[in-house]
Amino acid sequence: MIVRDVEARILLLGWSDNGLWTIPTGAIKFGETAARAAARECEEEAGLVVHITRLVGVFTDPRHVIMYRKEVRQPVNICFRGHVVGELTTTEEALEAGWVNPHELDHYDIHPAIMLRIRHGLSSEEPYF
Repeated sequence: MIVRDVEARILLLGWSDNGLWTIPTGAIKFGETAARAAARECEEEAGLVVHITRLVGVFTDPRHVIMYRKEVRQPVNICFRGHVVGELTTTEEALEAGWVNPHELDHYDIHPAIMLRIRHGLSSEEPYF
């Protein structure tokens, strides 16, 4: 999810499992909508209540696979944009959390699939498909 503050900075999280920077992400729980899952993940990962404002897009890439202990998956990622209510905190999932000027994104180690979502969400009002 792309979350921006009142100064138009973007929320980035320093991930504890791989050392990369990311936007809030996660899985949909049974019985949950995609939008509710996005808002929940923001609260779990950064302590922020987020109001979703629009769809950034649906991102898939057959070359992007994720290897888990017992399986390999090709993710389908639904990305939203929202505005924040509350104060930023860190959690066990994210070692660091901060607001970053979009012009400084190249200084962060961000996976290309996440960077595609960020760049599209910042540059277009049309959803990505």
